[in-house]
Amino acid sequence: MPRRITEDCIACAACVAECPVDCISEGEDMYVIDEEVCIDCGACEVVCPVEAIIEV
Repeated sequence: MPRRITEDCIACAACVAECPVDCISEGEDMYVIDEEVCIDCGACEVVCPVEAIIEV
């Protein structure tokens, strides 16, 4: 299952550098994951300092 970024995101961008398929982009107030591209590797979830990334 792909990951999703919740409203807890503080837009630190730590997750962006970790994504091997570049499915994370900057949204209006937070980052968002393109769930169609996400390969569910979990690399982004591990580096999120506020645990804002969850498995869908």
